[in-house]
Amino acid sequence: MIEQKQMLENAVNTALNIANDLGVTQAEVALGKSAGISVNTRLGEVENIEFNHDGAMGISVYVDHRKGSASTADLSEEAIAASVKAAVDIAKYTSQDPYAGLLDKRYLEDNPIDLDLYHASNKSTDDLLALAKQCEDIALGLDKRIVNSDGAGVNSHTSLQVYGNSNGFLESYGSSRHSLSCVLIAQENDEMQRDYSYTSARDMNELLSPQWVAEQAVKRTVERLGARKIPTQESPVIFSPEMASGLFGHLVSAISGGSLYKKSSFLLDSIDTQIFPDWMSISEDPHIIKGIASSPFDSEGGRTVKRNIIDNGFLQTYLLTGYAARKMGLESTGHAGGIHNWFVKDGGLDLAGLLKEMGTGLFVTELMGQGVNMVTGDYSRGAAGFWIENGVIAYPVHEVTIAGNLKEMFMDISAIGCDTDPRSSLKTGSILIKKMKIAGA
Repeated sequence: MIEQKQMLENAVNTALNIANDLGVTQAEVALGKSAGISVNTRLGEVENIEFNHDGAMGISVYVDHRKGSASTADLSEEAIAASVKAAVDIAKYTSQDPYAGLLDKRYLEDNPIDLDLYHASNKSTDDLLALAKQCEDIALGLDKRIVNSDGAGVNSHTSLQVYGNSNGFLESYGSSRHSLSCVLIAQENDEMQRDYSYTSARDMNELLSPQWVAEQAVKRTVERLGARKIPTQESPVIFSPEMASGLFGHLVSAISGGSLYKKSSFLLDSIDTQIFPDWMSISEDPHIIKGIASSPFDSEGGRTVKRNIIDNGFLQTYLLTGYAARKMGLESTGHAGGIHNWFVKDGGLDLAGLLKEMGTGLFVTELMGQGVNMVTGDYSRGAAGFWIENGVIAYPVHEVTIAGNLKEMFMDISAIGCDTDPRSSLKTGSILIKKMKIAGA
């Protein structure tokens, strides 16, 4: 990787030098190269093998607060020069934006940390196919109600990201991502259900076993059999960790600069405002070794730092790129490109304890549709899961809609479990919300 890293850094430096020669004082170049393989098997047969090798250089220049951008997959000096010139030409015709430009030097990361994110796999195509087949074979033999499979798959990818700008920043880092998944179909009488499980990690050797993935896929699939509709009502709702991370994803959107300066967020002007119960906290740590969302710097070279997002229920920060920060008259927070390893503090209860605390209500394990209005916070989505009575699962539920308002839902969180999903970049356990509207039969 070292040789490729030097080659890509040289290409970025070439683009910056050409921009400088053309009289451009503000330019930035992002270059990414990725490679990998995806294999899928179904019922013991190879379904597909797909190799990918992608990469492109993106060049942006700022001339008198006018932005021009161009890209090229050809890294020869001639192609780079043509792309830089194209970006400069485009800038002549774009509108002036007083906030356009590079991230201010004081926010740039001057000493990136090695976070051990790059772990290329040495497994052959045959090895990966054997892993997928093993997982599917185990799953198909665990329960007679598993009557079919949508297949098992293994993905193994690596990438190298380089970013440089005319403020003197030029850095790069490699990363990898590997996964194993299995999708199953169960049948009982005339009813059929489908579900899946997966494991993912930076290092192929740290994936959970094919046995674990198979067992989880079987469990999730057969538990859906016998699903019923429930009457329309109001009741407590528990979101499983996978669904809870999506719920907090709406918080990410609501406090991101783009939503805020466009005034399309239900959390406008909410810094130092209580938006969650006073016992709740969310922290961010970009520098977790091998972390799923770890990053030594953001996508515009910005410093990434450990910080509190929510402290005792109060919102501590927005998530701002350099552009958003200038537009809002605030400080950049190093979030160009997204969040970095969020941790939602739990209350110590496992899922069984959380179900017992709820008593009777809906445990949501699947959500469908996109019925979220980020301006008002109104929330309405299709859901499936389990009906809980006396603190235990009574039966599976499907074809219901849950509804509320995100502001009220956030404040109505009464407990967070310790059953955190380690595969997510936003780590949270199941969450219990005191009351939501449920539209059913």
